[in-house]
Amino acid sequence: MTRRQLLLASLDGHRETVFAFGHEDVLGTSLDMQFAADSAADAEVAEAMVLAEIDRLRGVLSTWDPGSEASRWLKLRNEAIVVSEDLAAVLRAYDTWRERTGGAVDPAVGAATALWEGASREPDAAMRATAAAAIAQRHWELDGRVATRRGTTPMVFASLAKGYVLDRAVEAAMAGPVRGALINIGGDLVVRGELRPRIDVRSPEEGTAARIAVADMAVATSGDYRRGYEIGGRRYSHLLDPRTAAPATGVRSATVMARDAVTAGALATALAVMDPAEGQRLGDSIAGTEYLLLAANGRPILSRGWGALAQAPPADGMELAVEFEIARVDGQRYRRPYISVWIEDKDKFPLRTLAFWVEKSRWWPDLKSWYRGDRMRAMAEGTEITATVASATRAPGKYTVKWDGKDSQGKPVKPGRYAVCIEAAREHGTYQLIRHEMEFNGTAQSVPLKGNVEIAAANLAYRKAAR
Repeated sequence: MTRRQLLLASLDGHRETVFAFGHEDVLGTSLDMQFAADSAADAEVAEAMVLAEIDRLRGVLSTWDPGSEASRWLKLRNEAIVVSEDLAAVLRAYDTWRERTGGAVDPAVGAATALWEGASREPDAAMRATAAAAIAQRHWELDGRVATRRGTTPMVFASLAKGYVLDRAVEAAMAGPVRGALINIGGDLVVRGELRPRIDVRSPEEGTAARIAVADMAVATSGDYRRGYEIGGRRYSHLLDPRTAAPATGVRSATVMARDAVTAGALATALAVMDPAEGQRLGDSIAGTEYLLLAANGRPILSRGWGALAQAPPADGMELAVEFEIARVDGQRYRRPYISVWIEDKDKFPLRTLAFWVEKSRWWPDLKSWYRGDRMRAMAEGTEITATVASATRAPGKYTVKWDGKDSQGKPVKPGRYAVCIEAAREHGTYQLIRHEMEFNGTAQSVPLKGNVEIAAANLAYRKAAR
């Protein structure tokens, strides 16, 4: 795994400092951590504790690692052996959620995936029924920690194992010298202690479906994010229902907030393959959970308490989504670019910083246009915001940041003409700046912008804010 960086940012209304760390290639995805701590040294202790716990559990639960305890146990047949408490806990979780969801959560769903991946024609009803029957078999028997593998259907421990790792990782962090922790593995996350982050829920169209406040909860999302199977010119969702071995058709994505990551992951998986009405009944039956479903027709379906989690939309009901793609640049000396996105008035005075993705403070001046403007703003307003807006650099890919029409002090700006600026600077690379002026007067518009070496493409979408 590779470590990305350390950053500092003040917590809103709190005296603690937030330290953030990022790593790649952790459980096959990215790992992001934030800690509320008194010092960088304390945060680094928590980081090390989390990494050690994840490494330990990978050696137990990973079904992609042939040497893990889970992989070795799955090769056995009809042999009762004592397994670790961690493996037993994940097996119990699958038993529980397989029953509670009527089979919508099952570690043998790969039998359905094998039907659809690379298929030249749509699997017929008989093929789907055969796969569904294999998935429906009893996969093991569990008595305490004594586990007996039954059947031959291949298993993959995915969402529930990931949730279990998240829950244990955040426990490890909170056992260290920190007051709050956020652990994010591949988009699913857990928050504990004194952190109160605002989380953007991704939509299948690459935008933001909702913005929610999270405290002492876990969040998981399962969705149809431009992935799927192309067969005979027709697209099918990659979300497969284990009960039918057929693609899900009723829901594009499901986001669940629950008290623990195992519950959040199980429900997000189930609600993504169930039809909306069935998913609502299940979600409403689980105490302490909230959900947001995006139906196939784009209609949002909310749990009763979801509205209380959502952040208020802008006063005029409009927002600007700055959508851009960090280019992938080949080369051995490639470094992730530093990125800043901000709003200027007609006098080129910076009103609001939307993104400031950069390493330690010595690199801040590399984003020279943003930095020069912010020094001017700091002298005019008498406030420093640099530490509170700094965030980790991002890997190549598509991103969206939003402006709610307010300045850096939280006051709404007047309708008029403002400039949107996207700046990129890369070590051993190039410096690029995109600046575009547009009218903000309540009339929706979408403006594509020409890309460059560092920013492959960008688009400005001024539209009604999601509620």
